[in-house]
Parts: sequence; structure tokens; C-alpha cells
Amino acid sequence: MAVNASIVTRNLEDLTKVSGNLYQSIVIISRRAKQLSSKTKEELNSKLAEFATTVDNLEEVFENREQIEISKFYERMPKPTTSATEEFLGDKVMFRVAEDTSANTNNLN
Repeated sequence: MAVNASIVTRNLEDLTKVSGNLYQSIVIISRRAKQLSSKTKEELNSKLAEFATTVDNLEEVFENREQIEISKFYERMPKPTTSATEEFLGDKVMFRVAEDTSANTNNLN
């Protein structure tokens, strides 16, 4: 997925068009960003777990080029909020709105 990693000014009306409510759109984007972030974190941790050492001696810890390259790759990736916003505006995020049941509970008496 090619996502622009630089800062982009967003039109709030574009965010509102998808869900009909700006705040709801922000919640949807933030939840998707959280999903992307946790997925990326799991991937990074699994890749770096291969390089984990049980030695606490600083003299025996050496520089591992592959580990550095993996870390740099993940640092260069776009932020999860940027990716989530692009997905949201591109209609690639599926969401649903729960119905408000509090209005119905008042009519029970």
C-alpha cells in the first residue's frame, strides 16, 4: 500500500462525508489506527525476537546489521493514523453504527 508519509492537511468535510459525523469518523479512524499499530508491533516483535540474547554482558553484545535494517524499515513506515485515514477516505474500512437503545428504554413504563 503506497501511503504518503509526509504531513497532509485534510479537509474536514471529506472526513464527514463517509460517516455523516466528523467525530464518528475520527473514532473510526482511531480504532483502525490502533488495529494497524498493534499488528505492526506484533510483526516487529516477532522479527526482533530472533535476535534476543540472554547475555547481560555488554562486551558480548554485538551490532547486528540485519536487526538494524529491520528497525529502520519499521521506522520509515507511515504512521498508523496516516494509513488509517487513507483507508477511511478510500472506502476500505468497514464500520457499522450501533443503534441507540437508551431512547427505547424510556417508553417501557
